[in-house]
Order: sequence, then structure tokens, then C-alpha cells
Amino acid sequence: MYVELILATEYHLGLLKAKLAKYRQQLLEPGSKSAAKGEGFDVMKSGDARVALIGFPSVGKSTLLNTLTSTHSESASYEFTTLTCIPGVIEYNGANIQLLDLPGIIEGAAAGKGRGRQVIAVARTADLVVMMLDATKGEIQKELLTKELESVGIRLNKRRPNIYFKQKKGGGMSFNSTLQLTKCNEKMVQMILHEWKIFNAEVLFREDCTSDEFVDVILGTRVYMPCLYVYNKIDQVSIEEVDRLARLPNTVVVSCNMRLNLDYLLDRVWEFLALVRVYTKKRGERPDFDGGLILRRGCTVEHVCHAIHRTMVSTFKYALVWGTSAKYSPQRVGLSHFMNHDDVIQIVNK
Repeated sequence: MYVELILATEYHLGLLKAKLAKYRQQLLEPGSKSAAKGEGFDVMKSGDARVALIGFPSVGKSTLLNTLTSTHSESASYEFTTLTCIPGVIEYNGANIQLLDLPGIIEGAAAGKGRGRQVIAVARTADLVVMMLDATKGEIQKELLTKELESVGIRLNKRRPNIYFKQKKGGGMSFNSTLQLTKCNEKMVQMILHEWKIFNAEVLFREDCTSDEFVDVILGTRVYMPCLYVYNKIDQVSIEEVDRLARLPNTVVVSCNMRLNLDYLLDRVWEFLALVRVYTKKRGERPDFDGGLILRRGCTVEHVCHAIHRTMVSTFKYALVWGTSAKYSPQRVGLSHFMNHDDVIQIVNK
């Protein structure tokens, strides 16, 4: 009896979560029919990557932009100094990284308070979110901002659930899993699908996911983004508090006013963006160390060819690679060879 009551409660909670996610999508998410339309921040994407600065008012976003880029963003001791999106460019490791200073958002931003929807809409287009936090206020700001972003489908430092889902025209529901599930089961999946009026679908769980993660898969509009938590104003707290904050996952502690630890911040931004720099070389000449190609980690020789010219793959014969990805220098490789940071490549055509 007790076990049955627990299971019934779990099913009821799963159904309530599904309904809540459905109504939130209709009311809050940018681009939904019922969302109130407003003026957005039209900023053209440029450079090799885009980083969005998100945080509450007066945490130091504009000061950081002014310090790291040649762009000037008005900064002052009062709140809401920045009222629109200010773009700047960080030149680092040969890459041009676009840094967006977004207006400070407040609690309730997902519902439209303080132009929150426009800010969050821009954040969804970024490759990395840098969440600026005030070190003097502990971790409460981090919790509130994460909650605001979660409510509109931005998942920070999470990977997409490994669930296969395909809606069909007929045949009922097919449910399978490759492992034992402890957080969800076939009955709960069926109830959640019925809430969306989905009666014919194929579902395969490849990992032990929760009902919330399954709802994210159904919606298909969730954005999974890396996030770097940057605690500013460390010059105003004790060394013990700085040490505690610095040990938190995905966290950097800085002082924009005193320019403390900004070099390490740039290193972590580069790491989170997963960028690599590859140098090209012509036969009989030295590598072009002044003009490297900026690519994503995990790129292959084929990606390098596409970055140089879209027709180069069709005339490709082989490539010579120097660097950490090569077993010996130079190594003769094909299109599927993976490149590492600061590798040198010479492409030989047919």
C-alpha cells in the first residue's frame, strides 16, 4: 500500500511537471505566439565565437568589457547604466571573440521584467555564457539567474539527454530502454506524451533520465550551453571567501577595478569555447604564424580544407601535419585526421 502510494505520487508529480512545462512554453518562451512582442537587440554575429555577459545590475559587466576590449560601455555606481546590447571584440590567440555586454537582468526577467526577454533571446545565440556575479553577495545571484535561464529553456553546463524520440502517424507508442530506469518508466512517459496529445511515438532511453529531461526532449527547443561563473569584486571580501568561491566548479574569481586574474579568465573563456588555432604552410616556405585558422576542438583536416576554400576537398590528395596531433613530424594524413591546437598543416592537391 505504501509503495503504491509513492508510485502514484511520482506519476502525479511527473504529470504536473509536464503540464507546467507546457504552459511555461506557451507563456514565457521568446517566439511563442502568446509571448509579448518587444524591441529586440539586433546585433550581428561576427568573429570566431560569441560570448554573452549576463548578470544582475552593477556587478561589473561594463567594466569587464571596457577592460578586455577597445569598446567603451558606460559604467557607473548606479544600476541599469547599460540599457542596450554593447558589442566588443576580444583579440586572443589569434581569434576575434565577440563579447556582448547585455543590460542587467532582474528576478522575473523570463516573464519580461526589465527587458529580460530581449536579453535572454540574445543569450540563446551565444557560444558561451559568462555569468557575472558579485562576490560580496555569495551564491544567491547564481541561483536566481540559473532559475531564470532554466525557465526559458537554457540549460547551463548540461548535455543533451541521450533519449531517442520520434513522433509517428500511427502504430501507437513503442517504448524501450538500454538500461534499468530508476527515475522514469513507460507509464510516466505515456502520461507525459498524452499531455501533449501525442499517442503515436517511438521512445528509446539510452541513459537513466528524469521526467524533466524527457520533457526537454519532447519540446526540442532547449539550448545546452557552457557557462563560466565569474565572481567580481574579490577585493571586497576575505581571502577565505575568495578561496571558497575559486574552488567552485566552472568558476573564476576576478577584480575588474584592480585588474586581478583577468589573464586566467581569458584562458578559461578560450577553454570553454573549445577553440583551436591551426597554421597553414606552403611547400618550401615557413608556416604562416601571422594568420592562423580558428576552428573548433575536434576539427579534422576536412574542416581545415573547408575553412580555406569550399572546393579544396574535391582536389585534396593528402596533407602533411606537424604538431601534437602527429605521431612524427611531418606525418602524412588524410581528411579524417584530427587536428590539435597550434598544429601546422601543408595540403597537397591532386
